[in-house]
Amino acid sequence: MNAEFWLEKWSRNEIGFHAQQPHKGLVEHFSTICAQPGGHVFVPLCGKTLDIQWLLNKGFRVTGVELSLLAVEQLFAELGVHPVISPVSSEVVMFEGGGLKVFVADIFSVSAAMLGSVDIVYDRAALVALPQDIRVRYAKHLMAITRCATQFLICVEYDQCRLSGPPFAVMAQDIADYYAPYYEITSIEREPVERGIKGREPGYEHIWLLCPLNDRAEK
Repeated sequence: MNAEFWLEKWSRNEIGFHAQQPHKGLVEHFSTICAQPGGHVFVPLCGKTLDIQWLLNKGFRVTGVELSLLAVEQLFAELGVHPVISPVSSEVVMFEGGGLKVFVADIFSVSAAMLGSVDIVYDRAALVALPQDIRVRYAKHLMAITRCATQFLICVEYDQCRLSGPPFAVMAQDIADYYAPYYEITSIEREPVERGIKGREPGYEHIWLLCPLNDRAEK
């Protein structure tokens, strides 16, 4: 799985992963975090998700990272916001406007200094988009650039031997392997995926809350 794969998906408008409404789990359970309006939410691999508009409407400041320039342009257009576009580095360009910042970049090119202080990570589509060999690196990088901020994490679980990703299966043991040394991990909800994964394979959607362990968050 490489950058070209996702850029090609966007260029061909093969974005079946893009939901036409905010995620039900976000709407129903985000209050579990007890986040205050005005807080800073980071959305990795954000695409043009409508979850961003929902978060903005709730009074949060939102920063996203997205590889596809096309996706970011469509996101701002659909929000009705004319962004200010600024180069941040040779590998990162920032779109900003309406309480939203989006870095057009590979997430591994984004630093803690670029993000600033993050209150919450909303990971709906990042961890499940990455094959197993990249996830460990991603998890470590995400914790580093957000300084182990609280995470609201949504994953899918299914028999990976029967179906190839993305979305990739991320099981409870995977979450523990990546995050248990730094977070208290709580299962919020686990429900069957309606019509199955890719409409074929039975599976579950699992929502997790990851709260930092104060004595280990400083790395």
